[in-house]
Amino acid sequence: MNEQASQDQSQRMIRYAAFSVALVIAATGVLNSMPTYGFFTPIGPFPAIVLRPIFVGAAVFLVLANNSFTKTFAQRWPNFKWLGRVIDVVILLLTWWVLWEYYDRQVSEETGGFGETGMFDFSVSLLAASLFIILSWKTWGGPLSIVGILALIYFYTGEYWPWIFETARVDFPETSEDLWFNQGDGILGTIMGIIIFTVFPFIMLGTMLERTGGGRSLIKLAVHVTKGFRGGPAHSAILASSLFGTMSGGAVTNVVATGVITIPMIKQRGFSPSFAGGVEATASSAGQIMPPIMGAAAFVMADLTGISYLTIITAALVPALAYYASLFTSVVFEARRLGVEVGSEDLDRPELQVNSQDFINLIMIIIPVAVVITSLLQGLSAAGAGMTAFFAIIPLSFFNPEVRQRPFIIIEALSYAGLTFGRLLMAIAVVGVVVAVLGATGLPKDFVVLIDAVAGGSLFLTLLVTGAAALMLGMGMPTLPAYLTIVLILGPAMQNLGLTVLAAHLFVLYYAVASSITPPVAIAAYAAASIAEAPPIRTAMMALRVGLVKFAVPFIFAYYPVILIVPVVFPEGSSFAIVDFLTVLFRILVFIYLISSAVIAFDQRRLPILETGLRIGLAILVMVTIPGIHWTATAIALAYIVWHQFAYGRQAAPAAN
Repeated sequence: MNEQASQDQSQRMIRYAAFSVALVIAATGVLNSMPTYGFFTPIGPFPAIVLRPIFVGAAVFLVLANNSFTKTFAQRWPNFKWLGRVIDVVILLLTWWVLWEYYDRQVSEETGGFGETGMFDFSVSLLAASLFIILSWKTWGGPLSIVGILALIYFYTGEYWPWIFETARVDFPETSEDLWFNQGDGILGTIMGIIIFTVFPFIMLGTMLERTGGGRSLIKLAVHVTKGFRGGPAHSAILASSLFGTMSGGAVTNVVATGVITIPMIKQRGFSPSFAGGVEATASSAGQIMPPIMGAAAFVMADLTGISYLTIITAALVPALAYYASLFTSVVFEARRLGVEVGSEDLDRPELQVNSQDFINLIMIIIPVAVVITSLLQGLSAAGAGMTAFFAIIPLSFFNPEVRQRPFIIIEALSYAGLTFGRLLMAIAVVGVVVAVLGATGLPKDFVVLIDAVAGGSLFLTLLVTGAAALMLGMGMPTLPAYLTIVLILGPAMQNLGLTVLAAHLFVLYYAVASSITPPVAIAAYAAASIAEAPPIRTAMMALRVGLVKFAVPFIFAYYPVILIVPVVFPEGSSFAIVDFLTVLFRILVFIYLISSAVIAFDQRRLPILETGLRIGLAILVMVTIPGIHWTATAIALAYIVWHQFAYGRQAAPAAN
């Protein structure tokens, strides 16, 4: 009993310490981004050379406190628990030491007191990279860390590599500048700065939405809005996940927040557990491609490309709506296949009863989003807009009686945001390793040459390679690091073949998002499977089937950039562009209908294999860029769909009765 009590006390101390550090991170972010109002001037802003080491150092403590080697050793090798504790302490102290060296070096360079770079600096930079690769592996698993290891190996052995991969001999001391001691391409460089100064406010905003009741009310209202659909709760899961996901930005977070309510309802309506989990997983993952917030991806993209945030969310709107339309359509066909009818039994559950408080809580969603957009239109930075919205949601949260009774919920939300942010920084640090190597070796330019040689100048093959790379790298890790790594490596190759910068970045983002439902490491699908009590792989395969259009949409806007409806490709007053946009949109709707019915293998009746294959073939031909082919295929598809409705629609109605 004494040993158990000691362990419990130790765990409580760790949680309290982690809570305190997370709160410090959150508070520092608030102070640094706080706008100045009239006579009030906040503390800060703090310089980047101070903030970056502080944020990352605190993040390392959080990661080790919540996912320690001590705990791992205690579970797997109890007799060596002490060794896990030693590893935790050593990693923490070494990380803080290399961060101090970074800070000391930056200050010395600014004051002109730093001497010549030597092997000591090289050792510090290599140690820093190694520590963050270990921490990222501990937090997110192997994929990104393996990429980081390969990048380091290539960095120091590039002179021995063959063909276009051969690099000039590197001077070890000088590599410390590329890898660690700079604010440009290194581990604590531009990408880390974007995450700290731009993404963090939106992590806090999404966490506040989740913890203060706005997200729960959103789900309840979504259930009532979709009560007239045959799919019922499945449709509500899609609607709620799209709206909640754009704010939260995390596929697994979205699954857990909405799925605990929607998945049991979907099963109760008569859908299979794997379908319930699959729908929730694929809808939740796509929240990151849904404007206006896009899980903060839009702001990262704006910083990287120099394209305005409003242009990015405008461009992302039609593709995102097309994808969610495909999910709605797939649920309709699955409901038909199972004979599911419209029902209101979901609304009888006490926890789903909508009251006036839910409409009041909805203010916590509408006003912050409006504040973000208005602030950006007024010229405020993305971070400033995010913090302004965050300041708005804090007083709004007190409209919820739960928050009034327990105001500590707000502090808990801040600390949870700090923990989420800390985990993300571990992955971003490894991305910084990759970025440093890319910048020092010029590898992206070599990839352009390589892909041109392999793909023979084919845009389609280049897109296939890029999509596959994003899927493989994104498995088991956050979307943003996967997107950043792939777009920095392969983005130039896509642009070299005629893709606009915006289309290239959106393409990579779509596939990075899709990786969360792609087997074998479909983390969003596995999270949904645990709630649905369904086999994980079967749930992932169902998510893949239902979300198949997600893989096709990027190819569509790559070949038909007019659907991105931004001024560059959609000039104001151009009637030809409007006609082109409408005709492409019409063909996309036909494509969605054909693919959604084919993956379910049902329309007005079960589709034989030949008809399923026919629909998939017609769907592909409908989107071919050659007018003679796509219009002929569209005409055949429409005639076939009309025939199917007349031939089997009347039979289906009596059968349903």
